[in-house]
Amino acid sequence: MPDSNLPERSTNLRPVHVLLFDIDGTLIHAGGAGRGALLAALGAEFAITEPRLDVDFAGRTDRSIASDALLQNGLAAEEATFARYLASYLRHLPESLSSQRGRVLPGVTELLAALAARKDVILGVLTGNFERAAAMKLAHYGLDAYFPLGGYGDLHFDRDDVAREAHRAVRFHCGEEHASAQIWVIGDTPLDVRCARAIGARAIAVGSGFATREELAAAEPDHLFEDLTDLRAFLALLDAP
Repeated sequence: MPDSNLPERSTNLRPVHVLLFDIDGTLIHAGGAGRGALLAALGAEFAITEPRLDVDFAGRTDRSIASDALLQNGLAAEEATFARYLASYLRHLPESLSSQRGRVLPGVTELLAALAARKDVILGVLTGNFERAAAMKLAHYGLDAYFPLGGYGDLHFDRDDVAREAHRAVRFHCGEEHASAQIWVIGDTPLDVRCARAIGARAIAVGSGFATREELAAAEPDHLFEDLTDLRAFLALLDAP
């Protein structure tokens, strides 16, 4: 996203750790709300009676998912068509979130509260979601107040580029001297681990999504948790010398 959309830079805050969280499969399970809204948008905007969405979602950006969905349904993924699809998706997403049985994942609320209380931590998101979709999801589950910055899937087809966008947001928010070694990426797919490496960050993988433990371990994260319920173990990573 353009730098003008980045959060206001803080000149006083110099956090020791920046933690960038993936959303779906890491913080929440939305119960298929995103998929439902994408399908509804295809039907409503393009009058497709039986829309198809045989698309892999794990670790990908909404830009790439939506582009594949258009092509799969015989539509050109040109900018004008994509803009119509995006607008319709965002109109349908709130209702889809309300109708699905999503949830905040175990340990997330307690972890975010503990991290937000620390003066040496700043929180952000690194997500494949469109920025407005991410805001809707976080607000729906009461998590939106925790995240002043992030990288999003509006423009990028590759998650590594989302990580680079998030890194630029970190530097803008915290100052150019902020070291990338102090950044942590937390996610539930091997692509989250890969994109952490793209910006020289540490990677924490969590098994709360659809990737198997074996798949996550093969990506060689710095740490691998089953979920985010072990608050003490997570905080110990930040406090280690």
